[in-house]
Amino acid sequence: MFQREFAQRLVAKPGDKLYCRLSVNTQLLARVDILMKVGKNNFRPPPKVESSVVRLEPRNPPPEINFEEWDGLTRIAFIRKNKTLSAAFKQTAVITTLEKNYRIYCSKENKVIPDDLDMKLMIDAILVRSKSESKRARTMDIDDFLVHVHLLPSM
Repeated sequence: MFQREFAQRLVAKPGDKLYCRLSVNTQLLARVDILMKVGKNNFRPPPKVESSVVRLEPRNPPPEINFEEWDGLTRIAFIRKNKTLSAAFKQTAVITTLEKNYRIYCSKENKVIPDDLDMKLMIDAILVRSKSESKRARTMDIDDFLVHVHLLPSM
């Protein structure tokens, strides 16, 4: 049993007002359903909030993804869920972090880092290849995010 607004965030679909990182992460790992609403008058003393009973059914097997990359992607995308992905990924702090992470990735995988590395161009190329430069996190479903997670290491 959860507070109703939290339960609604768990089951929110792309485009819903309450759709957020919590929604995406929960639905990636489990099927989520609200089974019933529980009114505050069912308790003594009555709380100030309504509740809902939620069923979480883990996905078995869980998706085969790098959860660190998944978490990084969803954090960036949902910083401002109404911004386009292009705008979210072109913030200076984001570009700097991505470049640092890319250099670490290349060193671990024994890949040569190009002398003319331009992270902004790499990000643009990924967004164009995935046809999502004008998409917004609030409208993207799990499959949209999975496409990006799989494209990121191939930069």
